[in-house]
Amino acid sequence: MAHMTSRPLTVGFDLDMTLIDSRPGIRACYQALSERTGTYIDADLAVTRLGPPLADELINWFPAEQIAPMSELYREMYPTIAIAATPALPGAREAIDAVREAGGRTLVVTAKYEPNAKLHLAHLGIEPDAVVGDLWAEQKAGALREHGAGVYVGDHVGDVRGARTAGALSVAVATGPCDAQELRAAGADVVLKDLTELPAWLTEYRQAA
Repeated sequence: MAHMTSRPLTVGFDLDMTLIDSRPGIRACYQALSERTGTYIDADLAVTRLGPPLADELINWFPAEQIAPMSELYREMYPTIAIAATPALPGAREAIDAVREAGGRTLVVTAKYEPNAKLHLAHLGIEPDAVVGDLWAEQKAGALREHGAGVYVGDHVGDVRGARTAGALSVAVATGPCDAQELRAAGADVVLKDLTELPAWLTEYRQAA
């Protein structure tokens, strides 16, 4: 791992169910979309499978030709409904701070619509150095490489794939829809219970490097 010392520490983070518990806000937004459109959406079920792009969920409830306009409507309603209802997950701020205290940079790479991702972070007072939205799974690798991220922290097997595609160390937190076993099976290098364990792990990682 000696090569790690040659580049500055940059750690990427996923957003939904990694830094924030987006379930209450997203549940409320799906319920509002259902009311607005008269289309049944099982919001409780939808929030058990967060991670993939919005369109991947909407296709379960709307015909294909309605996905684009429904995505737009959802994204328009989202700021007023979902932002205030969404808390940070335990250890989220401390994890970002730990990277900064180590002299590193932080980056959020998420499948969420980028303006809404930025609203969440601003509302919670979490300030990464960069935010890149609208990327899922392997697509995240481009942004991770561009920003020189050596580590990517996420909660979904899609995040593990993104990290591995980027050649970054995959650190997984078991706070989302995928349990520790599933994350390990997908190829995560490190599995933590949640972000409260990240600062101690980061110290060990940097000592080893």
